Amino acid sequence: MATEIRVPTLGESVSEATIGRWFKKPGDPVKADEPVVELETDKVTLEVNAPASGTLGDIIAKDGETVAPGAVLGSIVEGGAAAAPTPKAEAPKAAPAAAPAPAPAAAPAAVKEPGPAVGRIAAESGVSPAAVAGTGKDGRVTKGDMLAAIASGVTAPAPSAPVQVRAPSAPVDASREERVKMTKLRQTIARRLKDAQNTAAMLTTFNDVDMSAVMSLRAQYKDVFEKKHGVKLGFMGFFTKAVIQALKEIPAVNAEIDGQDLVYKNYYHIGIAVGTEKGLVVPVVRDADQLSIAEIEKKIADFGRRARDGKLSIDEMQGGTFTITNGGIYGSLLSTPILNAPQSGILGMHRIEDRPVARNGQVVIRPMMYLALSYDHRIVDGKEAVTFLVRVKEALEDPARLVLDL
Repeated sequence: MATEIRVPTLGESVSEATIGRWFKKPGDPVKADEPVVELETDKVTLEVNAPASGTLGDIIAKDGETVAPGAVLGSIVEGGAAAAPTPKAEAPKAAPAAAPAPAPAAAPAAVKEPGPAVGRIAAESGVSPAAVAGTGKDGRVTKGDMLAAIASGVTAPAPSAPVQVRAPSAPVDASREERVKMTKLRQTIARRLKDAQNTAAMLTTFNDVDMSAVMSLRAQYKDVFEKKHGVKLGFMGFFTKAVIQALKEIPAVNAEIDGQDLVYKNYYHIGIAVGTEKGLVVPVVRDADQLSIAEIEKKIADFGRRARDGKLSIDEMQGGTFTITNGGIYGSLLSTPILNAPQSGILGMHRIEDRPVARNGQVVIRPMMYLALSYDHRIVDGKEAVTFLVRVKEALEDPARLVLDL
């Protein structure tokens, strides 16, 4: 008896997925609920678990193929060994046909349209793909075929007009390149970031913050905090609380444009950017204004773990009203973050660095951090943006404000 493996429901706004990789081969034993295949969507990477125990049968959707929700991916053969997939009979290669008499406008019907890499090599070397035996699918000429033909001495026909040929090292360099298809997640990141640049009137304002008070408070209470709450006391909880206070005072930064309307959000869903091997994801801490610093830190730590394991759900990355991104963990001193559309503001954190600053007429060394607020100038005026960033700075330099809600 065989049980089908199907694509699960992917979420409201997700209509397709790409097969990332199969964890098993046909005939491998599989346990119920064991991950068997990885799917990539434009928002998350998710694993599909085996619906039953047995052995993996035929794989219908191969790596790299695009599938829709509910599509059959393969099957589990229960209670026995899976039948080995029937190999497809390979069509015998036809002997090369004698070249017909040249015709002025006719092209060989069997020659497939060459890919961009083949076209580039043909243009550089002058060797026509039609003169090269193809080993690719359906007789298609591959980049390797072209390079092998050039190396074996196939020459270009004498040009009727002078042709400029690039240095002979170009095809050699092409053979050392690696072309990798962008994942759905990376395609979406690229599209959304470019859309944000093209749509919003984006501007960035800067300030710096003395982190002495927050660092002192953290050093004093980090051990007892971790013992009580089971999570480390980081900086993100303080920044999230400081941002929420500033958003309450400057509501335009928590708004968005919808057609001809401005939509002011009377709730605070804060997106926290998390870097993973496959790209940047932004899980959302919902109603963060109603959470304590400990609760915020717990959620962020959980998001970070699950983001790196590809376990975040689509719902957990939707509905944010403002985003915080921390390039400082990678060593960034200063940056201009791009808006997470349709939001109108994003705060960029950076590395903490000891710098000389003036305090009461004296030059002292303080742990300083540059802050960057990128905002949509269509909604947020310059005065509002600067005031917002000053309020964040004031709250962090005097953390008692966060506790007393001042």
